[in-house]
Amino acid sequence: MRIIRSIEEWRDIFRYHKRERRSVGLVPTMGALHDAHISLVKASMEENDLTAVSIFVNPTQFNNPDDLNNYPLTWDEDVRKLEEAGVDYLLYPSYEDMYRDGYKYKLIETDYSQDLCGTARPGHFDGVLSVVMKLINITKATRAYFGEKDWQQYRLIAGMAEAFFLDTEIIPCPIVREESGLAMSSRNKMLTPEELEIAPNFNRIITSGKSINEMKAELESLGMKVDYLKEKEGRIFGAVFLGKARLIDNVPL
Repeated sequence: MRIIRSIEEWRDIFRYHKRERRSVGLVPTMGALHDAHISLVKASMEENDLTAVSIFVNPTQFNNPDDLNNYPLTWDEDVRKLEEAGVDYLLYPSYEDMYRDGYKYKLIETDYSQDLCGTARPGHFDGVLSVVMKLINITKATRAYFGEKDWQQYRLIAGMAEAFFLDTEIIPCPIVREESGLAMSSRNKMLTPEELEIAPNFNRIITSGKSINEMKAELESLGMKVDYLKEKEGRIFGAVFLGKARLIDNVPL
């Protein structure tokens, strides 16, 4: 696996692969990798000649500075996992390189991003869309892979790709869960052992078939602070705070 830090170097490499008609799969991440990330990597490797994974903890998508400061960093473990998976390129840019304009230019969406996670996290999806657009433009990826746990994020990125006529195909991949039913997330690393015992109840409750009010009451009785719980698009979407972690999940009705 080749680790690339310079955007100019990335662009030269991916221009070469495009000339050689090699397909490139892109898996954007913020590190703290787990099996759900590796499932995206495997999907990319099955469908493309080459796979690139980016690790960039993108500060523009954190509306809460504490959330950014507490985000888990596991570089050595991440590199090992990607090497073992057989990834071709690891893209590891600096903030100064990615945001040479100081984030004066940004992408916004004015409808779907205002609901669910966007309600309590102003500016979050501006940062997500802006950084993904940058990564796609740099790599000229044939396909880019996103997990369905972040359903709203996936839908917004797919909409962005369509709205701006991007050649990159946006591929959704199924949620990967622990045996307990807890959706795999980098933020699970922020849970204490006691909270890890409680966290699987989140998925159990939103798949219970109870009313939204009943589910909310049950979650709160377990010590979770409910950010939102909502039926939309034939799914139930939820976000809760447990300790220092904000957990999200969604399930089809």
